[in-house]
Amino acid sequence: VHGQDRRYHHPRIGINGRLDTLQAAILLVKFDRFGWEVDQRQIVANRYMELIGADHSGVVLPFIASQSTSVYAQYTIQVDNREKVVSEFKCAGIPTAVHYPVPLNHQPAYASTCGGGVTPVSELAAGRVISLPMGPDLSESDQDRIVGTLLQSVELSVI
Repeated sequence: VHGQDRRYHHPRIGINGRLDTLQAAILLVKFDRFGWEVDQRQIVANRYMELIGADHSGVVLPFIASQSTSVYAQYTIQVDNREKVVSEFKCAGIPTAVHYPVPLNHQPAYASTCGGGVTPVSELAAGRVISLPMGPDLSESDQDRIVGTLLQSVELSVI
C-alpha cells in the first residue's frame, strides 16, 4: 500500500511489490504486445496534445523533455477548476482520476527529510491535476468525446 494507513496519507515509506502466479502468467503473455502498447500509448498521448492544443488557456498539458520519453501510464493534465471539471466528466459518464493530491513534503513519512518545506510548484499541481482516460486501445471517437467534455468543462469553469 505504498506505506499508506489511509488514502493519500503515508506515515512510513513503503513499496508496491506484488506479482502473484496469475499476474505473472498474464505478464508473460503481454510481453509480446508490450512494444505495441507503448507505441499506441504514445499515439494516444500525441492525439490528446493535438486535440487539446498547447495554447488552450486553463489546461496545462504534460511536459516531456526532448531527451526523454513516457509510456503514459496516466495522461495527467492540470486545470484551473478541477472540481468543476471532474463534475462535468462525471455527468458525462467519463472516468477520471486524481493522482497524488498531497505533495510528498506534506506526507508524514517525509517530514524528517523534507521538513514540510515550501514547494510551491508541487502544491499548486496537487490542487490542479486530473488524469484523463488513457490506454493503448482508447478509440479516436472516445478521445474526441473526452476532449470535447474537457474543453467544454474548462470553458464553463471560466464563466
